[in-house]
Amino acid sequence: MPIVLSENFRALFYAPFYAAQATGAFRAAGVEVVLKPSPSPPAAVKALRAGEVDVMWGGPLRVMMVHDQEPGADLVCFCDVVARDPFFIIGAAPRPRFKFADLNGLRFATVSEVPTPWICLADDLRRAGVDPARLDRVGDRTMEQNETDLRAGKVDAIQVFQPHAEQLIASGAGHVWHAAATRGLTAYTTLVTRRPVLAAQSEELLKMTRAIHRTLGWFAATPAAEIARAVKDFFPDVDPAIFAAAIERYRALGLWGSDPVIRREGYDRLHGAMRAAGALSRDIAFGTCVDTSLAKQAIA
Repeated sequence: MPIVLSENFRALFYAPFYAAQATGAFRAAGVEVVLKPSPSPPAAVKALRAGEVDVMWGGPLRVMMVHDQEPGADLVCFCDVVARDPFFIIGAAPRPRFKFADLNGLRFATVSEVPTPWICLADDLRRAGVDPARLDRVGDRTMEQNETDLRAGKVDAIQVFQPHAEQLIASGAGHVWHAAATRGLTAYTTLVTRRPVLAAQSEELLKMTRAIHRTLGWFAATPAAEIARAVKDFFPDVDPAIFAAAIERYRALGLWGSDPVIRREGYDRLHGAMRAAGALSRDIAFGTCVDTSLAKQAIA
């Protein structure tokens, strides 16, 4: 029986998931995986909880929020992929000695599509002594709109992921001020299922995790241009050179984990940012949201 895997939303930093499908890694591991698109991250969670899909990829943030609201919830993260924050602060002018305090007095546009990037950045700002609430922040426009606004001089800096960052860099219209991946391990994107599925389909999910492990190894050793070619059908509108440069930049930052074991350090960093933002009403234990048993078997 195939595993139905729900896409969270289409994003370049999810490339290992697409690569595992495109290169036949799942099939080679002995499991059939059917990729099912989702219109949004909340819709993916809803489909998983309703039993319409077996697994989704997504942020532990949403799993923690479900457990916060429903202590008896059965969602669990079991396979790490995106181990660091994939977002950047891109400014209109070079700022090689950037400090978070530099954002004071600037017009700064942040991500509106998903909550995790701003929650993490706001935590970093507070730790650096910068009050996020005092920034002149645009928080209600899309990354595409913010890229356009930066080019037009309507904002001084923006928070975006790839390929927006690379497009701005390549054109000379934007400059990297800060890569959020440098904040350290942050449990950003994992495979998520329900605990009954984890128990009932453990063999299939183990094979799936082994495929992800092999794909992460392939990502670490394969030329970026070859990776971009392998998953180009998922991103037909992205220039191949921009795609390869984005992969290379992410890889240099250690965005993707070297194996699928979810680290406590990364979970705790995300959890702490969520608590500071008021996104959680209480502490949610690592073991409540994470099961590393299949990942550890996969790398044994």
